[in-house]
Amino acid sequence: MYAVAALSLVKLSSAQDVAVWPTEGWSMSSPEKQGLKSSSFAELTRGIVTGRYGHIDHMLVVKNGFLVINESFSINYVEISRGKRTPLGCGTDACETEAEASDPFNYIHPSTHPYYKGRDVHSLQSVTKSVSATVVGAALHQGLIESLDLSLLSFFGDYDLSKVDARLHSATLKDLLTMRSGIEWHEQDRPLDETNTTVQLEKSADWIQFTLDQPMDAAPGEKWVYNSGGSHLMSGIVKKATGDFIDQFAEKSVFGPLGIRDYHWKKTPKGYPDTEGGLYLKAEDLAKIGYLYLNKGVWEGTRILDAIFAEQAVAVQVERVNGQGRSYGYQWWRVDQDGVEIWAGLGFGEQYLFVLPEYEMIGVINSWNLFDRPQASIYRAFVQALIESAKG
Repeated sequence: MYAVAALSLVKLSSAQDVAVWPTEGWSMSSPEKQGLKSSSFAELTRGIVTGRYGHIDHMLVVKNGFLVINESFSINYVEISRGKRTPLGCGTDACETEAEASDPFNYIHPSTHPYYKGRDVHSLQSVTKSVSATVVGAALHQGLIESLDLSLLSFFGDYDLSKVDARLHSATLKDLLTMRSGIEWHEQDRPLDETNTTVQLEKSADWIQFTLDQPMDAAPGEKWVYNSGGSHLMSGIVKKATGDFIDQFAEKSVFGPLGIRDYHWKKTPKGYPDTEGGLYLKAEDLAKIGYLYLNKGVWEGTRILDAIFAEQAVAVQVERVNGQGRSYGYQWWRVDQDGVEIWAGLGFGEQYLFVLPEYEMIGVINSWNLFDRPQASIYRAFVQALIESAKG
């Protein structure tokens, strides 16, 4: 049941010293040709194949604009999930109805997780937040959102605000993007059961109204709390600002220019794309999001994001927000290690997008570690491999 390598071996670019923009596909090279030590990744691959890191689906590394590692691993989730039923859903032969099996928020059944209905697009979970913030940044660049200092509630005048704490009226878009809206939210401090606010959110009929109805436990800007409901408000903000749902606007403003053509975005009962965790992308396309930030918001000569936004989104906006010492930007994490600056999108089940700007390096991991506790952490091993390979 563990990974059997199905390596997509990278072909060396023929006499190509400069990477072309990856809109139509990444230029290919080898780790050594781009100044990396490949032995770090060879050891990591061996550990993945033997199951040391659990269920790893894909590992990708880009260096200097070249795709140097692109490895997929075959995992039999039909068998792994067979007979399993948890608060997160039901697996093969464990669901009582077909509707339950195909529920987009059933995280156990292989029809929708981790790949969507057999396609190559993989669940990103909360890396969706980082991509959604990028789409907000594109709306800001186009002047459809005037400023991140705008009132958060100014985008939700069509909703019932009668239960809203008066303090929320002073919250800004920046407060929302930095997870400091002041809304009380119990996600990382609760088990994945009915006491968890995000579990309640995903069972609600109207995710935006549910989030706006929550009590507050701090003034805006005062306290950092991981809040997936707040992240879903980005879906409503983009709809109000642009007239398009965020998936439609992303196609025009981000996905289209970057050549991201194959994706799936789960919808809430009200039809809004789920911006807290519902996006599915191929690993090669997720790496393009990192490359956009490496290039300060410019793609193939066209500015997608304002340079200031591209810089501030991945900068430390709130320091040391959790026990691991990680910091936070605009729905992006800062997970600097060993003196190396690292921008990151982090998602449930071990979805990772890492950007190491000093080394012009991007790393992507797709996994689905919901079933068994792995022997070792792919997060730590992959970050260490990236750093060691770059430092030589």
